[in-house]
Parts: sequence; structure tokens; C-alpha cells
Amino acid sequence: MQPDSLPVVFGYLDYRTYLRDWFDAKKGRNPRFSHRAFSRRTGQRSPSFLADVIKGRRNLTEDAIPKVCVALGLEKEEASFFDALVQLDQAGSTREKNNAWARLAASQHFREARRLEGEGFRYLSHWYIPAIRELAALPAFRAEPDWIAGVLCPAISVSEASAALECLKELGMLVQAEDGVWEPREVRVTTPHEVAKLAVQNYHEGMLGLALGAIDRFPADERHFRAITAHVPQSLIPTLKSELNSMCDRLLELVDGTPEAGDEVVQVHLHFFPLSATAGVTTAAKSRKEMSK
Repeated sequence: MQPDSLPVVFGYLDYRTYLRDWFDAKKGRNPRFSHRAFSRRTGQRSPSFLADVIKGRRNLTEDAIPKVCVALGLEKEEASFFDALVQLDQAGSTREKNNAWARLAASQHFREARRLEGEGFRYLSHWYIPAIRELAALPAFRAEPDWIAGVLCPAISVSEASAALECLKELGMLVQAEDGVWEPREVRVTTPHEVAKLAVQNYHEGMLGLALGAIDRFPADERHFRAITAHVPQSLIPTLKSELNSMCDRLLELVDGTPEAGDEVVQVHLHFFPLSATAGVTTAAKSRKEMSK
């Protein structure tokens, strides 16, 4: 961005950061421009409206978004992108956030500016892309959408397999050797920090959904489920996490250390989560006491 130019909204994934940079640039061009002046442009009574939004003290309402877009001087496509940025930040559910991301990723300007980051998000958000990357390590692998679509469990469409192959190639995770064979490569997946949590959440939700279906999809000798339900002190939770992480490392050592070639792809998922509130017993006891009065 040139010193005298305003920032381009397509280069952002955080609308508050964009507003901050826009105001700083506007102030640089016109030292007399103020938060109060912006409030007047948007019909807001509070002179600190913009400062409060930038600092996260308040959100933009649906009514305020188009007025802010006008004050920013955004064209139709830019305004639509800005609206999606607001939804990505303020949406209350994973589905709404993913819908907002899809709108952002559909923008040609965004794809041109952040192509690899967008592919990184796509990699984590679709369970079959990491699976295909592991599938590529098998001797029998064929980089053909028809073959891949039929091998994965559950099966995916040919178009999904084709798009997944392109994603892996874009990320450098699937590279064609001199002999024409496609081989996997170890590449760090980069996702925009603004949506990294969403991408990881998509990954775990996708895999856990597959685990649920696997109970009926595979016979017992092809899968393994083991679980415990226990009461624990909060002080033990970091130790439990450390033990599970160590188990993951040990399983990877076993996989990497085996001399035999792989012939299938599996998913191993280790997790734990609360089944009660921390103060659940106290709250229940308090409720019983109040009811007996």
C-alpha cells in the first residue's frame, strides 16, 4: 500500500484491522479527519463508534454494515467482501463462519492475494484431502480422481477427488517425480491466523463424524474403540493432555519405524472432553437446598 493510498479490503481477514488501517491512512491524508467525522458519516451518535468497533468493544449490527461500507467508499464487490469479513468475525456458529469463509474464498481478488493460505484452510476443512495425502504414500497409489474416489471410505465424488488433488499439488504436498510417479512431500500447512481455529475445528468435526459412522461401516476386527468415563480434579487435566500427546508421538514412531510398506490409510483420534460443569456438584447441591426451603 502506498503512503497516500487507502488499504484494499481484499487483503484482509479481520475487518477490525482493516478499519484501523483505513482510518490511519485516511488520517494521514487528511489530519483533520476524526472518529467523530466517521460517526457522522454513518449516522452514529457516539463519537467513539469507530474506536469501539476497532478495539472490539462493540460489534457492527446488520443495519450499520451498509452505512459503514458507504462511509468507507466501498464498491459493490468490496462491500460484499467487507460484509463477509464481519460475519466471519461475529458469527455465532461454525456453520455461519464457514459460510462467511466460503464467500471470502469465492472472491477472485482474495484468491489472487492469499492463494496458498486459502488452500491450507481447504486442506484442513475436508477430511479426504489429508487422507489422500497419506494415500499417496502407498505403493498402489494412482493420482487419478476415479481411482481415489472409489478407494476412500466413505467414497467421495470424482469432482471432490479432482479438487483435492489440485489442492495437494498447489500446497506442494504432492509432487511428480522424474519417472512420472506422484509422491507425497512433507510440507507445513499454513492457514490465515484469523481462521486457523476454524480450520482445525473443521478438521476434528469431520474426522469425529467419520468415527461415528465407522461403528456401523466396519466390522470390529477392522476398527478399535476404547473409552473411559471418569471423575478427575482439574489439576490433572494438563497431565492427561500430555499423556495423550505422548501417545500420539509413540504411534507415529511405530508407523514411521515399520519396515513394511503401507497398504491402507487409517485415522487415529485421541480426545477427552467434559461431561459436567466444573462446579456441577456444588450447583446441584445448591439447587436442592433452595428447593427445600
